[in-house]
Amino acid sequence: MDWTYTLSEPTLDDREIEAAVACLKSGWLSMGARTRAFEERFAELHGVKHAFAVANGTAALHLAYLALGIGRQQTDRVLQPSMSFVAAANMTVAVGAVPVFADIVSLTEPTIDPEHVGRLISSSTAAVVVMHYGGYPARLAELSALCEAHGIPMIEDACHGPLQGVPAFGDRKLGTFGKIGCFSFFANKNMTCGEGGMVVTDDDGLADELRALRSHGMTTLSWERHKSRAATYDVTAHGFNYRIDDLRSAIGLAQLEKLADANERRRDLAAAYAEAFAPYESAGVSYVLADAARQRAGTAHVGAVLVPVDRRDAIREMLKEQGIQTSLHYPPIHQFTAFSDAKAGAGPEAGRPAGLDRTETFASRVITLPLHPKLPISAVAEIAGEIVGAATA
Repeated sequence: MDWTYTLSEPTLDDREIEAAVACLKSGWLSMGARTRAFEERFAELHGVKHAFAVANGTAALHLAYLALGIGRQQTDRVLQPSMSFVAAANMTVAVGAVPVFADIVSLTEPTIDPEHVGRLISSSTAAVVVMHYGGYPARLAELSALCEAHGIPMIEDACHGPLQGVPAFGDRKLGTFGKIGCFSFFANKNMTCGEGGMVVTDDDGLADELRALRSHGMTTLSWERHKSRAATYDVTAHGFNYRIDDLRSAIGLAQLEKLADANERRRDLAAAYAEAFAPYESAGVSYVLADAARQRAGTAHVGAVLVPVDRRDAIREMLKEQGIQTSLHYPPIHQFTAFSDAKAGAGPEAGRPAGLDRTETFASRVITLPLHPKLPISAVAEIAGEIVGAATA
């Protein structure tokens, strides 16, 4: 279908093309010098000691769990939002732990609720995963204090939030508050390599674990042996092939240098959406994270609006007919068939989601709207007008 307004589009130009061509001409395509440059620049811009580029954001989450030893005990539980992409929960299961789902703060602040997290923490809790919905910061002060008080590591799913500062913490960047931060560079993200991710930490010991686990537990890599820095290698851990290649790293590095401007353009659009929907809250139409959008407090990766539940599907169909692409961020994880065992459990210790009313209500009313740097600002009023007209008719 030819869309008038697409949900998302990558911002690619001659910089990515030139970077990719230069990599191809170099004759070295697997992980090498360009990946190292990508990692160093990402770490510099985010103010962290260690950054490791990986195959995708899911790999970043998997490595985070493994480096922290999650799943070594059969009783391990990982607290996380159900209002998120399924990757974090899938990787929880993959390491042998059980996901325990916490509710969101409110319908217009769909980040993990610290109060609910506090009630769900138990002696089996191995970690808390904090996802910054749409690149807007979760309640980091409260969540960090909870994790510190209980001696539980916090993992940040910052896949929506690269290069987003938090003014209350001196503009410290998302992904740097937890023990480990995870990022995604999938095609619809604020910066993209097509596929790719990054895992970051300030902990030297965790960095050693992440470095080894990323590449089969090997002590040296092909690039190092190619440059005659090592003759052979040992294998010190049971790792994976989660390496990124230099071609995608070259594209990622070009994208990273454009990210600040791209995020700023997204903030313009999000603020315009917030203003366009503001007069209609009494009619059941509310822009998600509207106050944060007006304050330009996030990366605006997701532009979402809540509409009356009985009109949501009809509004989406109407928008489709108008050539306006939409999506849903997200179907709740605990409602997926693959997580039916968690639903049937006997309380939070068995993974059973308890008290997820806000998550379920949010999921039944939300529509994800077009939002990307190529979207004309005039489109915001047009899209909002269509939604308001259908919701209030």
